[in-house]
Amino acid sequence: MAGSASTAPGTDFRRTLTTPKIVFIIIAAAAPLAAMVFTVPLSFAIGTGPGVPAMFVFAGLTLLCFSVGYAAIARRMSNMGGFYAHIAHGLGRPIAAGAGLLAVLAYNAATVGVLGAFAYFTQDVAAGHGLDLPWEVWAFVGLLVVGALGYREAEFSARLLSACMICEIAMLLALDIAVLSRHGTASLPLTSFAPDHVVAPGLGVSVMFGFASFLGFESAALYGEEAKAPRRSVPRATVIAVVVVASFYALTSWVAVGAVGPGRVRAEAEQHLGDLFFRLGDDYLGHPATITMQVLLCTSLFAAWLALHNAANRYMYALSRDGLLPARLCAAHGRHGSVHRASLVQSGFSAVLVVAFAGAGLDPYVNMSTSMLGLGTLGIILLQALASVAVVGYFRRRHESRWQTLVAPVSGAVGLTVAAVLVVCNFDVLTGTTNPVVTALPWLLPAVTAAGVGFAYRMRVARPERYARLGGMPDPARPTPDPATTADPRPTDAAGNLTPTVQ
Repeated sequence: MAGSASTAPGTDFRRTLTTPKIVFIIIAAAAPLAAMVFTVPLSFAIGTGPGVPAMFVFAGLTLLCFSVGYAAIARRMSNMGGFYAHIAHGLGRPIAAGAGLLAVLAYNAATVGVLGAFAYFTQDVAAGHGLDLPWEVWAFVGLLVVGALGYREAEFSARLLSACMICEIAMLLALDIAVLSRHGTASLPLTSFAPDHVVAPGLGVSVMFGFASFLGFESAALYGEEAKAPRRSVPRATVIAVVVVASFYALTSWVAVGAVGPGRVRAEAEQHLGDLFFRLGDDYLGHPATITMQVLLCTSLFAAWLALHNAANRYMYALSRDGLLPARLCAAHGRHGSVHRASLVQSGFSAVLVVAFAGAGLDPYVNMSTSMLGLGTLGIILLQALASVAVVGYFRRRHESRWQTLVAPVSGAVGLTVAAVLVVCNFDVLTGTTNPVVTALPWLLPAVTAAGVGFAYRMRVARPERYARLGGMPDPARPTPDPATTADPRPTDAAGNLTPTVQ
């Protein structure tokens, strides 16, 4: 069957993940609390101000269109390759190879970016409560825990991520309810959706931050080989995650506008930035709740780190299985049924970058986190756009719903392409620096993609049998026999029963 996973010998993944567990994993990757605390105030300050909630609605609708097509193709294949496998079936093996290496780079960069944010803010929060340790200590403590969890099966991570996600969303919902209780309908000012506030100076920046806040939601397909019913749970989890995250972001940012005031929100955000939501917590929930919010910020970043670590591992495993990365990464742990070697490599890669940034005396947030998250965000948006186009390619000769297989994915591809252009144009804003080394990072993405395409063409000549299996594609030289028309070659008696043969 087209789209089935080509499992390497000796691999054994436990199908333990249900739809709710996958939803928890992918929403945790988006780090809702961290997005609200840091992305929203920045978007208020240098974006469209009170029009920010409308940008989350736009991003959510675009990604919902993407998810409709993504779900349509996910119902027909379950492969740990995620985007890589979908692009192979929709756009061909060479483009898929390039997209696969792009995914490895993007997810590893995003993982390191969240690591830097976790180390920075955990150091800051801990120091405020009397435990003053260098950020490098927190980075390596986190690396040990994330590495240990990534070494185990995804089921264990899913339980921890679900607890983290529920706590952080509960805290922000408590803030929303407190503001609504005090101000009533004034907490939801219609001016946030007025045209002069939506289409305002800073529109591109707000759109960019809107899409960046959804980072990691699309990773459901990476768990297709570990899900109990992947062709149902993966599409459902993706759509549920988009709806939940978009609704939550739009509501919370809208309530924040109402709490501060549409006319004052830009100035307040410029003055307080990352402290804006903590100040709202003090005002509406009390100081103990703010302290809890600070702790949950650290757990939110940790959860996002773990989710992105697991996503990077699965891409590395899938590409190694197909010969695009070293074969030693293609191994499942005998007891845990996990991609343990890929997890160790990802942890090692992260550790090397921590040592490099620390040795150079660079800041874990201003230098490491922003640059790596900017690179990862842009790479993942480009992957989403390619995956949307792949849906159209996959269904072009199949009689399916035009909304699911043409209109929605094309709309998603257009919106994602616009978002990618905005990220490139505002990369210095996203990363917070005009350093030429950092602003040149986006060039790594086309370079790695081109290398993957070139490697695939070389494989087609040198190893055609391996090339034929890229992305879980069916081998054209070995068509699948039709059981309805293929006769059983074994001998039978007059009644049609199989006759015994001498071995």
